[in-house]
Amino acid sequence: MSEDVAIQLRNVVLDFPTSKSRIRYIKEWFGSFRKGSTVSNYRAIDNLSLDIKRGEVFGVIGPNGAGKSTLLRVIAGVYAPDQGEINVKGRISLLAGLGAGFQRDLTGRENIHLSGSIYGISADELHDMVPSIVVFSGIGDFIDQPLRTYSSGMRARLAFAIASHLSPDVLLIDEVLAVGDASFREKSKNRIMSMVSGDATVVIVSHNASTLREICDRVMVINRGAVDTITDDVGEALVRYRTLSDKN
Repeated sequence: MSEDVAIQLRNVVLDFPTSKSRIRYIKEWFGSFRKGSTVSNYRAIDNLSLDIKRGEVFGVIGPNGAGKSTLLRVIAGVYAPDQGEINVKGRISLLAGLGAGFQRDLTGRENIHLSGSIYGISADELHDMVPSIVVFSGIGDFIDQPLRTYSSGMRARLAFAIASHLSPDVLLIDEVLAVGDASFREKSKNRIMSMVSGDATVVIVSHNASTLREICDRVMVINRGAVDTITDDVGEALVRYRTLSDKN
């Protein structure tokens, strides 16, 4: 793995178990063997190889069910691949869903400290970060209210503010920037560009054409868990994405 590569995947395969009875829980999956149910595998990531450079903003698009979100979770280490190798340099922060990982009964301020402690940030550092995070998120006095009182947009803004202030080496973003008003989306784009100027690497799943055009160095089209196209021409990638979506 060369010095200028931050993320490397080699022949990565990930299968999810499925069955005709639509198993929903792990205990049902184990129980199905005793009952004689047929369990098969759905290939979510199919022999995928990829290099993402340090300091790059790398976009990922594809039809519904193509494996975009699963790919981010594989890179983050949430899912372990069944085959292949994954190498990631540095600390990873995954933004997937509206405030995923937050505790609903804790305040915004308490969730900042919880998130920071998970990433090994000291209490003193977090204390100094809080004012900047609050200002960036734009949630004001709600910072001391329980998260269950927040709107989806407020949760997303707080999640991005925290993740981007914790100085990750690799920031993985799954459609979070689609939430919020235009001014916050613009502020988020500027924050991303500031991060990559300091050698951070950003991988973003988004269907927003303007976002992809404005901040991405390259875009990958993923289809059925495999690389379809990787290009620095966002327009080309969007055309290919629409073609695949129409077929599906």
